[in-house]
Amino acid sequence: MPVVDPSLNSVSEPLAAEPSRRPRRRPARADVLAIGAYVLLGVLVCLNYWVDVQNRVSSHLPTDHSWFEWLFSHGAYSVRHLENPLFTARQNAPDGVNMMANTSLLGVTLPLAPLTMLLGPQVVYALYLGAALAATAGTSYWVLSRHLVRSRAAAFVGGAFLGFAPGIVHHANGQPNFVSNFLLPLIVLRVFRLGEPGRWRRNGVVLGLLVAYQIFINEEMLLLTALACLVAVVAYAVMRPARTRAVAGTFAAALGVGGGLALLLTAYPIWFQFNGPQSYRGLQGGVFHSWGEDLAAFVTFARDTVAGDEAVEQTIGLTEQNTWFGWPLVLLSLVALVLLVRRSFTARILAVLVVVFTVASIGPTVRLNGVETGTAGPWSYIPDDLPLVEMMMPTRLALVVAAAVGVLLALAWDAVNGGGRGPVPAPRSGDDTPGDTAGPRRRWLRPVGYAAIVLAVLPLVPRPLPARPVEPPPHFITAGGWRPYVPAGRTLVPVPIPSNVHGLPTLRWSALTQQAFPIPGGYFIGPNELGEGVFGAPNRPTSSLVYTTMDKNAVPALTDENRRQAVEDLRFWKASVVVLGAHPREAVLRELMTALIGPPQRVDDVWLWDVRPLVG
Repeated sequence: MPVVDPSLNSVSEPLAAEPSRRPRRRPARADVLAIGAYVLLGVLVCLNYWVDVQNRVSSHLPTDHSWFEWLFSHGAYSVRHLENPLFTARQNAPDGVNMMANTSLLGVTLPLAPLTMLLGPQVVYALYLGAALAATAGTSYWVLSRHLVRSRAAAFVGGAFLGFAPGIVHHANGQPNFVSNFLLPLIVLRVFRLGEPGRWRRNGVVLGLLVAYQIFINEEMLLLTALACLVAVVAYAVMRPARTRAVAGTFAAALGVGGGLALLLTAYPIWFQFNGPQSYRGLQGGVFHSWGEDLAAFVTFARDTVAGDEAVEQTIGLTEQNTWFGWPLVLLSLVALVLLVRRSFTARILAVLVVVFTVASIGPTVRLNGVETGTAGPWSYIPDDLPLVEMMMPTRLALVVAAAVGVLLALAWDAVNGGGRGPVPAPRSGDDTPGDTAGPRRRWLRPVGYAAIVLAVLPLVPRPLPARPVEPPPHFITAGGWRPYVPAGRTLVPVPIPSNVHGLPTLRWSALTQQAFPIPGGYFIGPNELGEGVFGAPNRPTSSLVYTTMDKNAVPALTDENRRQAVEDLRFWKASVVVLGAHPREAVLRELMTALIGPPQRVDDVWLWDVRPLVG
C-alpha cells in the first residue's frame, strides 16, 4: 500500500514520468529478476503444504484453511451450476450462508473456478496463496519503481516488504484474503493521480473499477487503505494548502466519478450483504473491538520469520501478529524518518501515517508484554456500536504501519543509493530526495546504509508456514458412495456436525467433493435470534449433545426427550443420512448416535444411519 510521493509527482501533475531513454533491456531484466525472486519467496512460504498438498492444512489456523478451501469449491460450484454466488445453501442447510456477509473472496474464487474444477481446492489454495503474496510484492515494486524511487534495488526491497511483511505472512496461515493486496498499491497510486488536469474522468473510472473489484476480494483491507489515503490526503492538504486548493476541484470530480462507478457496480452485492437472507448487524458483543496491538509486539520478531520464536506467543501473541518488526527494523525506521523527514515530503507523509495508525492500533487498553497496563487506549473513547467500527479489529490498523515501513525502506535505500538513474524525473528544488551528493569523504556512508537496511530486513525473511496433516475424507465420500442415499433436496449430516470449533474434517468433506451435497452447520458468520452476527449456526439440541460427548469423551445420560429432539433436528436439517467416518472420538460418537436414532450399518469405510424412515 505505497504512498506515492506528492513532491516528486504532485497531484497537480502527471505521476507517470517519461520513459527513460536508456536501453529498455536493463530495467526489463531487473523487473524480471524482481518478480522471479518474489515468486520464489511465495513458493518458499507455501513449501510445507506441497509436501502433501491433498492432506495438509495450516497448523495455526486449520479451520480457516479449510474454510477457504471450501470457498474455492463454492466459486467452482456457483460457476458450474450458474447459481448466485452471493448466497449458498450448501452449508448451514437449510438456512444457508450469506456469502457477501462473510470473507468469501469471490473476486478470486469465481475467476479461478475452472482451475478448481480441474485441480481441486487444495491445490488451487496452495497455488493461489503463494501467487497472491508474490503479486502484492510485484504491484508494489511496479508502483515504487515507476513513481517513487529511481533505484530498482530500492523498489525491490520495498516491494518485498510490502508483499511479505511479518503481519502479512502471519495472515497467510489460513487467511489468504489478507495477503491478496495486489490491487491496493494501484488504488493508492490512482488516488494520488485524481488531481491530474484533463484526466479526471479516466482516473475516476480506473479508480472506481479497482475499488469495485477489491470489494469482492477483501473489504476490510480496502477500508484500511481508504483510511490511510484519507489521512495522507489531509496531511498533504495541511502541508501544501496552496497546491491543494489548486487541484481540489479536479480531485473532487474524479473522486466523484470513481465513487459513483464503484457504487453502481457493487450496489446490489452491498445491499445483499446487509439486507439479504442470513445478513446481520454487527457482531455479538463486539468480539474484536478489544483486540489491540501489544506495544512489545512492535520490537518482537514474528513467529514465521527466520528470527522468530513461537514461545513468545504465550505472552504477547494473544491476538494477531500485524507488526512484529523486530527491534533492528524499528530502530532503522526511526533513524530513517529523522534523517529523511526534513528533506523528503514523502517521508513526512509516512511519519504521519506511522504515528496515527500506531496509536490507533493500540485498542481500548494499552498492553505491554501481554499485560494490560490499565492505561486507556484510543479505542476506549469510541462507541462500540458505530457502523463499520463495530466490526473492526484495532490491531489490524497496524497493517497500515507495515505498509508505511515498506515504503520507507524503499526511500531509505534510494537515498543511500544517491537517487539512482531510474525513470522518475528529478525533484524540484528543495522538495525531496536529493541526487547523488556522496563525495569522497562520505562514500563510506553508502555501504553502511546498505548494511543497516539488510541487517534490519534479513531477520524478517519468512520461513515456510507450518502445516499439519489432516485426515482425508472417507472413501465413501470421495468415491460417491453416498449418492444413492442423498436425493435432491436432502442433506448429508456428517458427525461431528461442522462448526467453528468442531468438525474440521467433516467441513472438508463438502469442500473436497466441491459441494456435491449440502450439509448442516459450518464455519461462517450468520445472524442469531437478535440479528447479531455470531460464528457458526446456532446449536440445536443434537449438535450440542455431539459436542458435549466429544469434549467429555463419554455419552451423557439420554432421555426420550433427547431422542425426540434428535428426530426433530434431523427433520429440520432435511437429513437423508447421518455419516460417521474415522475420528479420534469415533467409538463414543457411534455410541451416542446409536442411542439416539438406532443402530448404523457399515458401508465402505463409514458408519451410516439412513434416517429417511425417521424424518419422512
